[in-house]
Amino acid sequence: MLHIDLPTRAQIDQLARYRGRPALSIFLRTTPITQEAQADRIELKNLLKTAAEQMRSGNVDKRAIADIEAEVQQVIDDDSFWATQAHSLAVFAALDRFATFRLPNKLANAVEVSDRFHLSPLIRAVTFPHEAFILAIGVGSARLIELTADLPAETVSTPDMPKDFYQALRRRSRLEKGAMRGPEAMSDSAMLDRYARAVDRGLRPVLAGQEAPLIVAATEPMASTFRRVSSYPNTASEVIGGSADEAPDHALAAEARKILDKIYADEIAAFKMLYATRAGQGRATSDLSQAARAATFGAVDTLMVDMDASVSGVVDEETGALSLDREPDALNYSVLDEIARRAGHGRASDGGAAGRSSGGGRGGGDPALPSVTSSPTLAPWR
Repeated sequence: MLHIDLPTRAQIDQLARYRGRPALSIFLRTTPITQEAQADRIELKNLLKTAAEQMRSGNVDKRAIADIEAEVQQVIDDDSFWATQAHSLAVFAALDRFATFRLPNKLANAVEVSDRFHLSPLIRAVTFPHEAFILAIGVGSARLIELTADLPAETVSTPDMPKDFYQALRRRSRLEKGAMRGPEAMSDSAMLDRYARAVDRGLRPVLAGQEAPLIVAATEPMASTFRRVSSYPNTASEVIGGSADEAPDHALAAEARKILDKIYADEIAAFKMLYATRAGQGRATSDLSQAARAATFGAVDTLMVDMDASVSGVVDEETGALSLDREPDALNYSVLDEIARRAGHGRASDGGAAGRSSGGGRGGGDPALPSVTSSPTLAPWR
């Protein structure tokens, strides 16, 4: 399995509220192939050197710099940690806070030193589904497959899940329709329901804490039966039709990728419609200054940020007035990140911030979304 530590909403909230100088944020592209991880360790060390230079240029206390360097160096030196990686690593370090997350996205290497953590790439990692689980379930077999962005799909060990219909119902042979008679006989639908619930129970230990979609591959009525009883909150509404008993993992993965594309496309289409509607009402903008003020006063409903863009400066805590700088340093921060932070935490609503890449393809940007070069932000508000 790809080793992923996706942050929970509570963890993101905690990081977003942190204030204290210095606060170091490092994002590192990594490889899940253990034999190639040494190069990632070297690159993290180089990024740490860059951060230390920024801290020294910002007149950060030497002891504080040394303490943070030592904390990150412990990660660099941890052989067991590097044996299990994903596609990116996020490191957040301060004098009284330290956290790492292994992420499924291929993020660009980045370093930021400020009085707050840089969270936009982290938000991107939990916004769009680039990975998925596939439950291939039929009368003859049940198995869980993990689908990642680039690695081949592979079957996941599920020791608590029944291997097929017969094991779930504790039967030794195929039960043809009409074979059961008497007061203890169950209908076909009742037997499928019991099978589906047994599979669901077996999946819980494996899927606990996961956020990737679970895509069901099955014929009907098995597919709809499992979706109805599933306790996993991210079970996809779309299914892979047809018998999955003998279907190879790679074939199911190809179909699952189409469903992931549709999930992403539906979210983007819904956002475009929302933006167009509210722009016509004077309630949407792609102007960075307006977005900063709206986020400061809790007026943002939905915000989409280009995670590959970098705009350094400061957003006034009280007024939301924007002051831009040409270069990043230990005193300023990413204003895009700060606007996203305020949009996600400055109000008591269910809206939030989402990320998109400027590149195309799965998980990439949509050129039809409105944006402007100097301020790649759009923010419909109430």
